[in-house]
Amino acid sequence: MSAHAEPLHGAVHDAHDDHHHGPPAANKSSRFESLTLGMLLFIASEAMLFGSFFAAYFFVRVVNDGAPETWPPEPYHFPVFVAAINTLILVTSSFTIHWATTSIRRGHRRGLQAGLVGTIALGLAFLLTQGIEYAHIGFNTGDGAFASAFFGLTGLHGAHVFIGLTILIVSAVRAFRGHFSPTHYHGVELPAIYWHFVDVMWIVVYVTVYLI
Repeated sequence: MSAHAEPLHGAVHDAHDDHHHGPPAANKSSRFESLTLGMLLFIASEAMLFGSFFAAYFFVRVVNDGAPETWPPEPYHFPVFVAAINTLILVTSSFTIHWATTSIRRGHRRGLQAGLVGTIALGLAFLLTQGIEYAHIGFNTGDGAFASAFFGLTGLHGAHVFIGLTILIVSAVRAFRGHFSPTHYHGVELPAIYWHFVDVMWIVVYVTVYLI
Protein backbone atom coordinates (compact mmCIF):
# COMPACT_ATOMS: atom_id res chain seq x y z
CA MET A 1 0.00 0.00 0.00
CA SER A 2 2.77 2.45 0.86
CA ALA A 3 4.46 1.85 -2.48
CA HIS A 4 1.33 2.96 -4.32
CA ALA A 5 0.47 5.81 -1.93
CA GLU A 6 3.72 7.69 -2.49
CA PRO A 7 3.26 8.31 -6.24
CA LEU A 8 -0.35 9.31 -5.61
CA HIS A 9 0.77 11.82 -3.00
CA GLY A 10 3.34 13.20 -5.43
CA ALA A 11 0.73 13.55 -8.18
CA VAL A 12 -1.58 15.44 -5.84
CA HIS A 13 1.31 17.67 -4.83
CA ASP A 14 2.19 18.43 -8.46
CA ALA A 15 -1.43 19.18 -9.27
CA HIS A 16 -1.52 21.59 -6.34
CA ASP A 17 1.55 23.41 -7.69
CA ASP A 18 0.07 23.67 -11.19
CA HIS A 19 -3.31 24.98 -10.04
CA HIS A 20 -2.61 27.43 -7.24
CA HIS A 21 -5.70 29.05 -5.77
CA GLY A 22 -6.15 31.89 -3.37
CA PRO A 23 -4.69 35.40 -3.09
CA PRO A 24 -1.22 36.23 -4.46
CA ALA A 25 1.81 36.47 -2.22
CA ALA A 26 2.04 39.47 0.10
CA ASN A 27 4.42 41.37 -2.20
CA LYS A 28 2.53 40.54 -5.40
CA SER A 29 -0.51 41.94 -7.17
CA SER A 30 -3.04 39.93 -9.15
CA ARG A 31 -3.35 42.81 -11.68
CA PHE A 32 0.09 44.46 -11.86
CA GLU A 33 3.63 43.20 -11.79
CA SER A 34 5.62 44.35 -8.78
CA LEU A 35 7.75 46.83 -10.75
CA THR A 36 4.73 48.42 -12.41
CA LEU A 37 2.86 48.58 -9.12
CA GLY A 38 5.85 50.25 -7.49
CA MET A 39 5.93 52.90 -10.21
CA LEU A 40 2.19 53.54 -9.86
CA LEU A 41 2.54 53.97 -6.10
CA PHE A 42 5.46 56.34 -6.63
CA ILE A 43 3.38 58.38 -9.08
CA ALA A 44 0.56 58.53 -6.52
CA SER A 45 2.97 60.06 -4.00
CA GLU A 46 4.17 62.53 -6.62
CA ALA A 47 0.57 63.51 -7.36
CA MET A 48 0.11 64.33 -3.68
CA LEU A 49 3.26 66.47 -3.79
CA PHE A 50 1.86 68.42 -6.73
CA GLY A 51 -1.44 68.69 -4.87
CA SER A 52 0.26 70.54 -2.01
CA PHE A 53 1.80 73.01 -4.47
CA PHE A 54 -1.56 73.56 -6.17
CA ALA A 55 -3.12 74.22 -2.76
CA ALA A 56 -0.47 76.85 -2.02
CA TYR A 57 -0.96 78.43 -5.44
CA PHE A 58 -4.73 78.76 -5.06
CA PHE A 59 -4.31 80.07 -1.52
CA VAL A 60 -2.07 82.84 -2.84
CA ARG A 61 -4.62 83.68 -5.53
CA VAL A 62 -7.43 83.98 -2.99
CA VAL A 63 -5.63 86.13 -0.41
CA ASN A 64 -3.39 88.14 -2.75
CA ASP A 65 -4.15 91.83 -2.21
CA GLY A 66 -7.81 91.28 -1.55
CA ALA A 67 -8.27 88.79 -4.42
CA PRO A 68 -7.97 91.13 -7.45
CA GLU A 69 -10.07 90.43 -10.50
CA THR A 70 -7.02 90.17 -12.76
CA TRP A 71 -4.43 87.44 -12.39
CA PRO A 72 -1.51 87.82 -12.16
CA PRO A 73 -1.56 91.21 -10.47
CA GLU A 74 -0.76 94.23 -12.60
CA PRO A 75 1.63 94.98 -14.25
CA TYR A 76 2.77 91.36 -14.56
CA HIS A 77 1.51 88.80 -17.06
CA PHE A 78 2.07 85.16 -17.91
CA PRO A 79 3.30 84.20 -21.43
CA VAL A 80 0.28 82.11 -22.37
CA PHE A 81 1.36 81.62 -25.99
CA VAL A 82 4.81 80.31 -25.04
CA ALA A 83 3.23 77.96 -22.51
CA ALA A 84 0.83 76.73 -25.22
CA ILE A 85 3.81 75.89 -27.46
CA ASN A 86 5.40 74.00 -24.58
CA THR A 87 2.14 72.13 -24.03
CA LEU A 88 2.12 71.07 -27.68
CA ILE A 89 5.73 69.91 -27.38
CA LEU A 90 5.06 67.80 -24.32
CA VAL A 91 1.83 66.30 -25.66
CA THR A 92 3.71 65.28 -28.81
CA SER A 93 6.32 63.58 -26.64
CA SER A 94 3.59 61.34 -25.21
CA PHE A 95 3.02 59.99 -28.72
CA THR A 96 6.72 59.39 -29.33
CA ILE A 97 7.21 57.50 -26.06
CA HIS A 98 4.10 55.46 -26.85
CA TRP A 99 5.65 54.69 -30.23
CA ALA A 100 8.79 53.49 -28.45
CA THR A 101 6.95 51.12 -26.10
CA THR A 102 4.69 49.80 -28.86
CA SER A 103 7.70 49.18 -31.10
CA ILE A 104 9.64 47.11 -28.57
CA ARG A 105 6.57 45.02 -27.81
CA ARG A 106 6.48 44.16 -31.51
CA GLY A 107 10.21 43.60 -31.71
CA HIS A 108 10.94 46.74 -33.77
CA ARG A 109 14.23 48.03 -32.37
CA ARG A 110 14.51 50.94 -34.80
CA GLY A 111 11.10 52.22 -33.74
CA LEU A 112 12.11 51.90 -30.10
CA GLN A 113 15.31 53.85 -30.65
CA ALA A 114 13.64 56.54 -32.76
CA GLY A 115 10.81 56.94 -30.25
CA LEU A 116 13.19 57.36 -27.33
CA VAL A 117 15.43 59.83 -29.18
CA GLY A 118 12.38 61.82 -30.30
CA THR A 119 10.99 61.95 -26.77
CA ILE A 120 14.34 63.10 -25.37
CA ALA A 121 14.61 65.81 -28.02
CA LEU A 122 11.10 67.06 -27.26
CA GLY A 123 11.78 67.02 -23.52
CA LEU A 124 14.94 69.06 -24.00
CA ALA A 125 12.99 71.50 -26.19
CA PHE A 126 10.43 71.86 -23.39
CA LEU A 127 13.09 72.70 -20.80
CA LEU A 128 14.83 75.11 -23.17
CA THR A 129 11.56 76.90 -23.89
CA GLN A 130 10.76 77.08 -20.19
CA GLY A 131 14.20 78.55 -19.51
CA ILE A 132 13.63 81.22 -22.17
CA GLU A 133 10.22 81.92 -20.63
CA TYR A 134 11.78 82.41 -17.19
CA ALA A 135 14.43 84.74 -18.64
CA HIS A 136 11.88 87.03 -20.30
CA ILE A 137 8.85 86.78 -18.03
CA GLY A 138 9.57 90.13 -16.35
CA PHE A 139 9.49 89.12 -12.67
CA ASN A 140 11.31 86.79 -10.29
CA THR A 141 10.68 84.95 -7.04
CA GLY A 142 11.20 88.11 -5.00
CA ASP A 143 8.31 89.99 -6.61
CA GLY A 144 5.59 88.76 -4.32
CA ALA A 145 3.86 85.61 -3.18
CA PHE A 146 2.25 85.12 -6.58
CA ALA A 147 5.69 84.95 -8.23
CA SER A 148 6.94 82.45 -5.65
CA ALA A 149 3.88 80.28 -6.22
CA PHE A 150 4.30 80.49 -10.00
CA PHE A 151 7.97 79.56 -10.01
CA GLY A 152 7.42 76.94 -7.34
CA LEU A 153 4.71 75.10 -9.28
CA THR A 154 6.19 75.38 -12.77
CA GLY A 155 9.70 74.78 -11.44
CA LEU A 156 8.56 71.64 -9.65
CA HIS A 157 7.21 70.33 -12.91
CA GLY A 158 10.40 71.30 -14.74
CA ALA A 159 12.40 69.31 -12.19
CA HIS A 160 10.24 66.27 -12.93
CA VAL A 161 10.83 66.72 -16.66
CA PHE A 162 14.58 66.78 -15.97
CA ILE A 163 14.34 63.58 -13.92
CA GLY A 164 12.27 61.93 -16.63
CA LEU A 165 14.81 62.93 -19.28
CA THR A 166 17.64 61.45 -17.22
CA ILE A 167 15.79 58.13 -17.00
CA LEU A 168 14.95 58.19 -20.71
CA ILE A 169 18.56 58.84 -21.66
CA VAL A 170 19.59 55.75 -19.69
CA SER A 171 16.86 53.76 -21.47
CA ALA A 172 18.02 55.08 -24.86
CA VAL A 173 21.62 54.03 -24.18
CA ARG A 174 20.40 50.57 -23.25
CA ALA A 175 18.16 50.45 -26.32
CA PHE A 176 21.09 51.15 -28.65
CA ARG A 177 23.04 48.41 -26.88
CA GLY A 178 20.24 45.93 -27.56
CA HIS A 179 19.18 45.35 -23.96
CA PHE A 180 15.44 45.18 -24.65
CA SER A 181 13.22 42.58 -26.31
CA PRO A 182 9.48 41.88 -26.76
CA THR A 183 9.60 39.85 -23.53
CA HIS A 184 11.90 42.14 -21.57
CA TYR A 185 11.09 45.85 -21.79
CA HIS A 186 10.45 47.07 -18.24
CA GLY A 187 13.35 49.49 -18.72
CA VAL A 188 11.24 51.25 -21.35
CA GLU A 189 7.74 50.73 -20.00
CA LEU A 190 8.36 52.16 -16.52
CA PRO A 191 10.02 55.38 -17.74
CA ALA A 192 7.15 55.71 -20.24
CA ILE A 193 4.59 55.51 -17.44
CA TYR A 194 6.47 58.21 -15.53
CA TRP A 195 6.72 60.37 -18.65
CA HIS A 196 2.98 60.13 -19.31
CA PHE A 197 2.42 61.28 -15.73
CA VAL A 198 4.71 64.28 -16.31
CA ASP A 199 2.79 65.14 -19.48
CA VAL A 200 -0.63 64.92 -17.84
CA MET A 201 0.57 66.97 -14.88
CA TRP A 202 1.80 69.71 -17.20
CA ILE A 203 -1.64 69.96 -18.81
CA VAL A 204 -3.09 70.47 -15.33
CA VAL A 205 -0.43 73.09 -14.55
CA TYR A 206 -1.01 74.86 -17.86
CA VAL A 207 -4.78 75.08 -17.42
CA THR A 208 -4.50 76.08 -13.76
CA VAL A 209 -1.76 78.70 -14.05
CA TYR A 210 -2.06 80.12 -17.56
CA LEU A 211 -5.74 79.80 -18.45
CA ILE A 212 -7.87 80.00 -15.31
